[in-house]
Amino acid sequence: MPKRIFDLVLSALALVLLAPLFAVIALAIRWDSAGPVLFRQERVGRGGRPFRIHKFRTMGADAPLQGPALTIGHDPRITRVGAWLRRTKLDELPQLIDVLRGDMSLVGPRPEVPQYVALYPADLRARVLSVRPGITDPVSLKLADEASVLAAAADPERTYREELLPAKLREAVAYAEQASLWSDLRIIAATVRTLWFKRPADEVRHIR
Repeated sequence: MPKRIFDLVLSALALVLLAPLFAVIALAIRWDSAGPVLFRQERVGRGGRPFRIHKFRTMGADAPLQGPALTIGHDPRITRVGAWLRRTKLDELPQLIDVLRGDMSLVGPRPEVPQYVALYPADLRARVLSVRPGITDPVSLKLADEASVLAAAADPERTYREELLPAKLREAVAYAEQASLWSDLRIIAATVRTLWFKRPADEVRHIR
């Protein structure tokens, strides 16, 4: 209960304070390319329940028809404003709405699409999905440049399934088993430091 209250208070406050920034970003997206301001995609939430995640749109409106679900390196589908939003992680801000609705938490394992959740071993799947997915988590800090890692791979899809996904899953299980309000505060602080000061991934290794 304290975690949920924390999520509600902080997400509601952030949405109010960031409303002007949301408006500026929305105008920039509409000016830069045709299509909706927000991108919605089905993800798997707590207990295996599907929900629609919200992000600022960073690709052309027809991106799902033009390439794979994975974003690899300097993906040509990414718009000019989208590239800046991804670099600064501002594209993730609308997930505060998902936190307020109860689909997500501020901190928790990043929610995956159903096709990758189907690859989870049954015992680990139940443990990971026992908590709400979050906007940030330890693995998001350690794999902040995931797109570049995939771009360097000979087979990005296979690299994601066989290397990155298992690493994410291990971190997600560790979080689910050890999560506390104090650890969440430390992860949020580490996220802010990483975004503001561009700290290398190895400097945020021990944040739980």
